[in-house]
Amino acid sequence: MADPKVGCQLIVFGKRNEDDLPGVLRDVASAGFAGVETGNLTQRMPMQAVWNLLAEQGLQLAGTHSGYPDVENTTKLEQSIEFVQGMGARFVICSGVAPGEGIAPYEKAAELFNEAGRRCREAGVTFCYHNHNWEFAEQNGVKGIHRLCELTDPELVKLCVDVYWVTVGGESPTEFIQRYRDRVAYLHYKDLRDGTFTELGNGTIDFRAITLLVREIGVEWVVYEQDKSDLPPAQAARISRRYMREVLGL
Repeated sequence: MADPKVGCQLIVFGKRNEDDLPGVLRDVASAGFAGVETGNLTQRMPMQAVWNLLAEQGLQLAGTHSGYPDVENTTKLEQSIEFVQGMGARFVICSGVAPGEGIAPYEKAAELFNEAGRRCREAGVTFCYHNHNWEFAEQNGVKGIHRLCELTDPELVKLCVDVYWVTVGGESPTEFIQRYRDRVAYLHYKDLRDGTFTELGNGTIDFRAITLLVREIGVEWVVYEQDKSDLPPAQAARISRRYMREVLGL
């Protein structure tokens, strides 16, 4: 299979995304990324302005990422779909099942996600759920993430696997990807060291094994994500991109 495209989640740049988005995109492009994952930027500026900013740097939109309330809200879901369509991208990513007692929130979310996935498919885009660690907590012997996958249609609801949070949740990323390989469509490459985030290659996650699976499955995008760094964000992004290129061959 062809290698995946390599993107950067802009979260690592923090508030600078609001203050200096053109500069952020220049840094991302100079680090060697092919694309970016963002929130719905059309809530801040016209679609054409977003297109122009990315095109100036030779970047693509990998996908847009929003929270559970933005999927519950059908207007916001439609706006995310329109943004992805308009940018020539494919992925609408959601994270954060609504909190609640036991496994019931996941059962409720499954119904919502099936409908969102159906709407995305009708529009020619792909709906993905992004995991954190709390979905792996057992509720009367059942883990929320597995119940969610059991109740959702794998043709409608794909997975954006965050390997850091799978690890923190107590499971093996490679085993999790293998188990759900029919619905793994997109990955977040995020490394773990001393209980927190670090640049790719500086932590303990086995990205070589993960990348073998990614190539085997034929994932379209792998996206570097680092919620925070002790380094300047542009430097953290360059270190991580270099690791992906020189060690993983991506």
